[in-house]
Amino acid sequence: MSRIPQLLGGAAAAALIAAAAGIAAVSGAGPAAAAPCGALFDDFAYSSSSDPAIAARNWTVRTNAGGPGVPGASWPASNVSFPTVDGQKVLQLSAATDGTAGGTSHAEMLHQRKFFEGTYAARVRFADTPASGTDGDHLVETFFTITPLDRPLDPNYGEIDFEYLPNGGWGEQGPIFYQTTWETYQNEPWVADNIHAEQRQSFNGWHDLQFTVSGGHVRYYVDGAQVADHGDKYYPETPMSINFNLWFIDLAAHAGGRSVYNQQVDWLYYAGSEALTPAQVGSRVSGLRSAGTTHTDTVGGSNCPTNPPTQPPTQNPTNPPTQPPTQNPTNPPVNCSGAPAWNWGTVYLEGQRVKHPDRSGRTHLWQANWWTQGSEPGWTAQWRDLGPC
Repeated sequence: MSRIPQLLGGAAAAALIAAAAGIAAVSGAGPAAAAPCGALFDDFAYSSSSDPAIAARNWTVRTNAGGPGVPGASWPASNVSFPTVDGQKVLQLSAATDGTAGGTSHAEMLHQRKFFEGTYAARVRFADTPASGTDGDHLVETFFTITPLDRPLDPNYGEIDFEYLPNGGWGEQGPIFYQTTWETYQNEPWVADNIHAEQRQSFNGWHDLQFTVSGGHVRYYVDGAQVADHGDKYYPETPMSINFNLWFIDLAAHAGGRSVYNQQVDWLYYAGSEALTPAQVGSRVSGLRSAGTTHTDTVGGSNCPTNPPTQPPTQNPTNPPTQPPTQNPTNPPVNCSGAPAWNWGTVYLEGQRVKHPDRSGRTHLWQANWWTQGSEPGWTAQWRDLGPC
């Protein structure tokens, strides 16, 4: 999920350099040892969007309405599929439009929020033209991480984006490829605090996309070449989710009929607390595939830090809790039987309760202190811990 980038600068030098030291950074182009703080690899070997392994592996196929993109558009699970391409299963996101909001659909698949410093990489296939129908629509093809915005200009918000616009949009002519790092934003009136790089050329086809979050810098790589280096206040403060989505910015450029666009993802790899070179990522992915591994996730294990927010918000919530939690983890278990599991896309009102694991992995009962959406219990002030189940 992202919004219009501010035009704050051009592309950085496209020269491959090693990531800066700071968190178990490694050097050289050869294979690196297993990630010291866990790794996630997914080859997307799923049967369909309803495959139970998707949820079991902490992925969510989005179905709830809302932004970004065309107001009133849907996000059906059927827009996420797993076809075989060149003998290999891939994640495929499809977006379609007939020029009306009701006839427009987007696609998104996202992982739970537990990723912070380290290396993020994916092999992604962008498309300049639709799989069917007329061309020219303003759409966004993405690979990104995000921390939910808890309030306007939330200082602990974070977002790291690869966004490709094959036909332009946001006042730009296409194709244009953005790498954008966010400090924060506010919707009304619109205020965006971000920094970005851009490449004004076609990226149709397969590309290796990577960014490292390490030592105060977010460094972006495309096909092994570094294209951006963002730091200072834009460095993330909190754990993020990993996301892929495909959506239409608007319907202004639709030329008629029904158009369907596809974005594909071959694999995803994350190494916690390591700043790897693109060559090292390639070596690790090749090793996993050679071993027949289609999925592994050791991120957030007992030997790894949970990476809580590094600093508190700079301002207090407008509706702080009126009293401390009624229980703590040392008290007897509470009754969680009537509480639903927390869901990233659900809107919760003050007083509503959910069950969700705390940072140690034990399920707790949580109560919303005020309106909230996308704020994970145990990580933000939106939730009061009522105790373990």
